[in-house]
Amino acid sequence: MDDSCADRIRVLIADDNVAVRRALATFLLASDDLELAGEAAGGREAVDLCLRTQPDVVLIDLTMPGMGGVAATQFIADGQPHPQIIALTGFHEDDLAEGALQAGAIDYLLKNVSAEELAAAIRAAYAGRSTLASEATPVLVERLPSPPPPGNALTSRELAVLALMAQGLNNVEIAKRLAVSRSTVKFHVSKILSKLGVTTRTEAVALAVQHHLLP
Repeated sequence: MDDSCADRIRVLIADDNVAVRRALATFLLASDDLELAGEAAGGREAVDLCLRTQPDVVLIDLTMPGMGGVAATQFIADGQPHPQIIALTGFHEDDLAEGALQAGAIDYLLKNVSAEELAAAIRAAYAGRSTLASEATPVLVERLPSPPPPGNALTSRELAVLALMAQGLNNVEIAKRLAVSRSTVKFHVSKILSKLGVTTRTEAVALAVQHHLLP
C-alpha cells in the first residue's frame, strides 16, 4: 500500500438499497482522501464487515430491514476499536434520529446530501466533530426537554462528565477516562448543555461551580 492510500479515510456504506449504495460510493470516488472500505445491505452485515475491515467511518441507513440502523449503530459503537458513525435516512424521523445519536452516531444526515456536504461530514466525523444537517437539527432540538433547575436533571454519568469538563479535559480525554466512545461523551456533553440551559462548556462549568454541582 502506498502512502497516499494510507492517508485516505476508509468508509463503509450500509444501506439495503443498492442504488443508494452505488450513489454514495460514487460520491466517495470524487474525493482523493476518501476510500470505499466495503458495502453492507443490512445491519448485521454492517456489524460483521466493521469487524473484518476496520473502517474509519461508517455511513449507515436507519431504516434497514432485520437489524435496523440504530441497533447496528449500538453494536458498532460498543466495539473496540470502533469507527465514527454517520446515520443516514431519506426522511424526517424523530425517534430514529435521537436513537441513532444515543446509540453512538456522531452525526445525522439526510440522503439528499450533496457530494461536497457528505465529504465534509465524513472528514469532520473522522476528526471527531459533528456537522448535523440543518434539516435534522430542529427535530433533535424540539425533542430536548426544557431546561430544569441547574443540576436537578443531570444523571450520575452526566455529573461525572461535567466534573471532568471542569478539569479541562476534552472529549477524547474524557472518553479514555470513562472507557466509553467519543460519540458517547459528545452526546453526554450535548445533554449537559441542554439541561443546564447554556451553549458552551465554559458556561456549563461556571454554572456548575456557582450551584455547587461538582464534588
